[in-house]
This record gives sequence, C-alpha cells and structure tokens, in this order.
Amino acid sequence: MNKYRKDFPFFKAIDEKSSVENKDLIYFDTAATAQRPFIVLNAMTHFYATENANPLRGLYSLSERATMAYENARDTVAKFINAKEAAEIVFTRNASESLNLVAYSWGLNRLHEGDEICVSIMEHHSNIVPWQMVCQKTGAKLVFMECDKETGIISDEEIAAKINSNTKIVSVVHVSNVLGVTNPVKKIGEAAHAVGAIFIVDGAQSAPHMKVDVQDFNADFFAMSGHKLCGPMGIGALYGKRALLEEMDPFLRGGEMIEYVTREKATWAEVPHKFEAGTVSAGDAVGMAAAIRYIQSIGLENIEAHDRELAERMMAGITQIPHINIIGPKDASKRCGIITFTLDGVHPHDIASLLSEEHIAIRAGHHCAQPLGQYLNQTATARASLYFYNTEEEVDCFLEKVAKLREWSGFKDN
Repeated sequence: MNKYRKDFPFFKAIDEKSSVENKDLIYFDTAATAQRPFIVLNAMTHFYATENANPLRGLYSLSERATMAYENARDTVAKFINAKEAAEIVFTRNASESLNLVAYSWGLNRLHEGDEICVSIMEHHSNIVPWQMVCQKTGAKLVFMECDKETGIISDEEIAAKINSNTKIVSVVHVSNVLGVTNPVKKIGEAAHAVGAIFIVDGAQSAPHMKVDVQDFNADFFAMSGHKLCGPMGIGALYGKRALLEEMDPFLRGGEMIEYVTREKATWAEVPHKFEAGTVSAGDAVGMAAAIRYIQSIGLENIEAHDRELAERMMAGITQIPHINIIGPKDASKRCGIITFTLDGVHPHDIASLLSEEHIAIRAGHHCAQPLGQYLNQTATARASLYFYNTEEEVDCFLEKVAKLREWSGFKDN
C-alpha cells in the first residue's frame, strides 16, 4: 500500500525530504481528519477554474455544467453507500450538521414527554448533544446503551434492555472514534424497527475504512463527513430514506430550498433540495466525490486489511511496553485502525507533546466523547489512528518513541 503515498502532496513532500515544515512527520491522526490526494485538490481546482457558477440557478451553459458537476457528486455519494437513489443524499457541512438536521427536522416535531431516544455510551458529542437538546425541548428522555469496559462490545442483553416501546429514536455510531470497535448496527437497527423507532447511524469513522451498505443494515439515516475520507473539510452528507425526508420540514430556510414564496408563506422544493438552503458548496462536493472515487479505486477491502495489519503490529508492540494501558479491546482486529492508550505517570497531553517533538502526530484528550471517558474513568487518553497511507516503518518508529516516554518524563524504571 506504500505506493499510494506518492498520490498525496503531504506525504510526497515528506518522503522526498522536500518540506521543512513536515520533515519526517509521521501522521497518526486520520481519525480526526485524513490527508488529501492530488486528485481531490485537482478536481476542486478544475471546478473553480472551468465550471465556477452558481448551480441550480442559471439558465446558461456554465451554470448548467456546475449543476451537473454538483449532482454527479451527489450520485457518487449515493452509490458509495448504496442508497436507492441520489435524491436520498443531502449535502451538509459535516456529519455533525447531518445529525443536527435529523434532530431539528424530525426529532423536535415528533417527540413528546415519555418518549425515549437511545444512543450508546461511546457516542461522539455530535451524536449526543443534539439529542440532549431534543429531550430538553420535548420532555423526552435520553437513554444510553453501555458497552463492556474491556471489549467495548454492546451485548444483546443491553440492546434489549434499553430499546423498548417508549423508544422513538435509536442513534448509534458505526465505529467508535475512541475504542475503534465496530458496533452491530444491523442488529441494533432490527431492535429499533421492531418497536417502531427510526434508526440513525453515525458513519463518520466507518465510511473511510469499510464498505457501507445503508440498505443492508436498513438505516433510516446515515451521517458522514468528507474530510475523514480524504475529501475537503466543510462538506458532508446525510442519507435519509426518501419517505422520511418527504415528511420532514427544512432545517434551514432561504434561497434555493423553496418552490414558491408569497408575502405570507412559502412552499418547499423537492428533496433533497429543500434541505440545502442558499448557495451550495459545489466545489467541496466535487472534491468529496473525487475522494470517494479515489478510495474506491484502491479498494475498501484493501484499505480495511491494511488498517488491520498495521493495528495488529502496533498493538503487538505497544502491549509489550511497561506501564501502558490499552483502552478498549486488546484484539487489534476489532479496532478499525485506532489504538487508544494511557501511560502511567505521563498525562496524555504530555504524551502527544513529547511525540510531537519526535515528529509524530497523535491526538490526546477526551476525543469529543466525554461520557465514554466518565464511564471508563478516563479524563483523557492518547490516540493513534492509522490509514492506508501509513507504513510499518512508521509504526515501528512510533513504538520506539513510546517506549522512551517515561524516561523522558523523568521516571527511572528498572
């Protein structure tokens, strides 16, 4: 997989020693954002250089080309996650906005006191805070499915206990950005639909790393971000079943999302356009589609296998280092390229700072998952996240440096 590094200006500069700023940098923070290949940057440049017009509005050829580029991007996203039709894809700024759209447009209008929203304890704040808002405004209750503290697995018993006749929304992360575990979304979705609840999946971490089929696990909504799958920042997508989207009121209102406006009222455009108010991020949508085509050309099965191989190599090495504490499952094949850990006596922020001095970039903190940290009694952790452009040599260098962290922090281990 190392051959793909040359496709990225970021890694090409590192490998050719041509960038002082990034010299020898090892990038292990893809779970926060991925790097971008030339093909994505070129696609966006091409759009703005040759097709730059306001899509959907102009009755002239340039605007029509811009509209075609934008709608082709929508079609690419739809096929990527196996939506039934492109109209089921709403472009948003990111997965967070996608989840907020559902919370505002579906949750606020349909929930009442006594209803329940069920999420997992491992959710990113983006899949907790919007539902807290819905509960505060409607009187509904937020319920958490808890996972096993060692393996990260949500048991069948926990699913059955927390999803019941009062449940109206079940919203779960597909892959945890802290534990790296893949949740049994098909099983959870079946439990949700059995009680008449809608089923929402946060796919920000899964879409870049594995094949996603929203029809297979029967998601009612699926949220994803472009920047985590080698696309630009500021673009994401919400998949929603057309029947549900048709029932929902718009989240944002203004230009383009209307059909007709009078002094007193307005009627809405057809889905998905009624959810895309104002001038759209067409160039970013084009970039996201280019990123999807790029990772498809590599093969998601190849990406998943490489992630697993690197994670297994990292886990095998890091568990041999004294005073290391692994957060989540010890089986690296269950972790989707994410290794989260603490080190006795060294704060995670210090771990990240010390490794930064060695030109290694990792993430440290609560990872926007504070309820999970509270549940695991961890205020902060260090996280290394891997992708297809990382190498075995980078993993070995990381392990070598981690083994020295306590010594660098003043500990004199025997």
